[in-house]
Amino acid sequence: MKFIDEFRDRELVQDLSRRLGRLAAGPATVMEVCGTHTMAAARFGLKSLLPPGVRLISGPGCPVCVTAQADLDAFLALGRTPDTVLATFGDMVRVPGSRTSLERERARGAVVRVVYSPLDAVDLAREQPGKTVVFFGVGFETTMPATAVAIKSAAALNLDNFLVLCVHKTMPAAIRALLAGGELKISGLLLPGHVTTIIGAAAYDFIPRDFGVPGAVAGFEPVDMLLALEAILRQLQEGAARIDNVYPRAVQAQPNPRAAALLDEVFAPSDAEWRGLGVIPGSGVTIREAYARFDARVRFPEVWQELPPAPPSACRCGEVLRGALRPSQCPQFDKSCNPTQPLGPCMVSSEGACAAAYRYERR
Repeated sequence: MKFIDEFRDRELVQDLSRRLGRLAAGPATVMEVCGTHTMAAARFGLKSLLPPGVRLISGPGCPVCVTAQADLDAFLALGRTPDTVLATFGDMVRVPGSRTSLERERARGAVVRVVYSPLDAVDLAREQPGKTVVFFGVGFETTMPATAVAIKSAAALNLDNFLVLCVHKTMPAAIRALLAGGELKISGLLLPGHVTTIIGAAAYDFIPRDFGVPGAVAGFEPVDMLLALEAILRQLQEGAARIDNVYPRAVQAQPNPRAAALLDEVFAPSDAEWRGLGVIPGSGVTIREAYARFDARVRFPEVWQELPPAPPSACRCGEVLRGALRPSQCPQFDKSCNPTQPLGPCMVSSEGACAAAYRYERR
């Protein structure tokens, strides 16, 4: 319990650790499918509080990390079109594409702007009417409403120089694909709090129903996560499988109605390619026809037609995202791959499992 002194609720954490020990009836592998959980678990040393035989592994919860290589390559190619400004969140700037990165393209003269909100990209389009501003719409259900608001704002302002390259993804479909794939036996799922404030905890009912796997929705404080792990281990001890919501202060059973209506207005379900998981049916969204003039794929279809195939890479981020490989098990970890010279997004993103392991778990 080497990090226990960092916790504000020290006695509660000690009590939870003892309770986990009493509940553990054998080996169990719990996957956390949220990048914020991944970083919190590493930062606070939560794995050191788990009973023997209970493992916590990372899944596909980092939106930057699961963005397909081809989608990043297309965004990079858009930056080479005349009078184009690329707008993106900061985590994406240093992610390696097949042959280059946004950081390198910016050094060569491409205009790359880091934004904190999709509406910042709308402002850029208003300020530069002679330029085409392309926002990289990355993220799960948490960030999707903000992109939808940006598209509606651009429509209201008649900003035809604002575009979105939409690569948003939906978490339940990825969880289903992981469980159906059977690559590893997952005993329980630590489910994301942020995403679930949008989609509601009932969105995960298929997990116990179709796969017999327990789950718990958790917040992001160490106590939140330990309470969720306790709920999962209790279900395993009971031989039960359900979805426990241990984050009721933020998460309801049903979706947020306003967010759901907004997403349905702007986006339609579509298939999407995930790094490490391939194409998952119904796991992405596309911009509806009513807003198609803001879709970069519609405006620049030739970019996708001209993309060369990606060369082989030593990066094993895809296996890390599936939980099949721990970051430290990658032969490149802390050698040819580190935060200064990353081989892939798992080492770059602030929610990446390799970045978390490098920063907090290296021996």
